[in-house]
Amino acid sequence: MTGEIWDPFGTLRQALWIGGGQWAGKSTVARLLAHRYGLTAYHYDYHDARAHNDRRIVRRISRGEPAAGPDPDAVWVHPSPRDMAAETIAGFAERFEWALDDLRALVSGRPIVAEGWGLRPELVAPIADSPRRMVVLVPTEEFRRRQLGALPRAAAFGHRVSDPARAQANRLARDRLVADDAVRASHRLGIRVIDVDGSRDAESIADEVAEHFAAYLPERDASARVSRSGGHAIG
Repeated sequence: MTGEIWDPFGTLRQALWIGGGQWAGKSTVARLLAHRYGLTAYHYDYHDARAHNDRRIVRRISRGEPAAGPDPDAVWVHPSPRDMAAETIAGFAERFEWALDDLRALVSGRPIVAEGWGLRPELVAPIADSPRRMVVLVPTEEFRRRQLGALPRAAAFGHRVSDPARAQANRLARDRLVADDAVRASHRLGIRVIDVDGSRDAESIADEVAEHFAAYLPERDASARVSRSGGHAIG
């Protein structure tokens, strides 16, 4: 991105951002904060997988590529995890522009909390009016393995490939590298990183994130408080 970011309603500068690694509980924490404080939640992965697909197809056609996308083996089986991570990180910038279009359209009287692994520190930092408007959640390796066993969607591989085991191993290694890169960028930009190791439930993680965002959150509505009796699993 170059030049000044178009932000006609101040939506982008005033948003709260939760980035980080896959399966760190970003969506769960955003939902908890939205419920507690009456925020409008934007879930990057949901929109990127659905609403942005038409844009992806147009982009492929404009480049002379097949509309259906590359062969799954060329994406998941043949490349090294390092090459996969580099390609993923390079592609985040264009996908971030699409997310910004979504967010500009959210003309809401409520503050917005946006979460997703594509909301990268180096992309958000030039927009936010303070690094305190962002936090990065990253799972430890032990917690990542736990999530793979507990969450069917984390362990599932949804593409038809010649070697599913290798494709899944490549994907997991890529995700680690992408998360590590987000941590390095966060440290460079003064953005807070929270390690998620499974020792605390999602309510507790949400408490820490809410404390970090405290200067920007509205007063909590007592009627919207979430019961801590059962706790929320991170997912």
